[in-house]
Amino acid sequence: MNNPFIKSNHATKKEDIDLVVKAQSGNKKALNSLIDKHRVFIYNIAWKMVRNQADAEDLTQEALIKVVTHLGQFEGRSSFTTWCYRIVTNHFLMSKRKKDEITLTSFDEMSEVLENTPDKTLTEQEKNENRALIKEMNYYCMSGMLLCLTREQRLVYILGEMFNADHTIGSEILNISKGNFRLRLSRARSDLYNFMNNNCGLVNKSNPCRCHKKVTFAVNNKIIDNRNLLFNQKHFASFRNALHKDADKMVDIIDEKYATLYGELPFKEDFEKKTFLKNIIEDKQIKDLMRLN
Repeated sequence: MNNPFIKSNHATKKEDIDLVVKAQSGNKKALNSLIDKHRVFIYNIAWKMVRNQADAEDLTQEALIKVVTHLGQFEGRSSFTTWCYRIVTNHFLMSKRKKDEITLTSFDEMSEVLENTPDKTLTEQEKNENRALIKEMNYYCMSGMLLCLTREQRLVYILGEMFNADHTIGSEILNISKGNFRLRLSRARSDLYNFMNNNCGLVNKSNPCRCHKKVTFAVNNKIIDNRNLLFNQKHFASFRNALHKDADKMVDIIDEKYATLYGELPFKEDFEKKTFLKNIIEDKQIKDLMRLN
């Protein structure tokens, strides 16, 4: 699986163009391959944008339908990655705010949520027994911190930090200058770092907040489901392991421990909507528009 946001992936870019040309000529198999190739990355951007899996699936499908319906307008003046993900990110920015986004809109609200969540310290034995739930709490909390960024900041951080897009690709996708992309990424990194350094025990051990202290309340109040973990599943890869690491890194702040933690967030290579591709490929409007054969 090749990360489309790495500029050195020339083979991936050529493959995209070949698939686009065939799909524009009505080749159903090529269109299916093109969608299948990019849906994983689009879904994982959406998942980090909104945290809720069902919302992320809906966003992914909506964005891909927009890509497909406009595919006839792609003329190859830019890379397919730039063209495709500009449509995707614009859709994510303009879509109606989701439930989790409404719940958490600032780091002040996140601090208040953490302060109002009762602590229950676990023994070392209880920590070992509940290791998976504690990790789930960790992922859930960190995903909540992403929601405290503005949508624009979130997209820049997800593309630049988690997908390793450099300022050239990132700026082209978001249609901003390279300097603006670097500045927004620096601010997003700084905002996350400042909050985590002042609140999160994973980054600064002097902080009182610990995931194991919150997990009992989270389970009892169905914030996390101990029978159906949302993030901490063995078949999920991490961003660090799933994506290539040969991107140009832009380090703007010294302490990257929090960035390392975000690199460990799950990267989901498949999701539950079994009819996902079929819903797009078999849609009558799309079949007529693309003259699929």
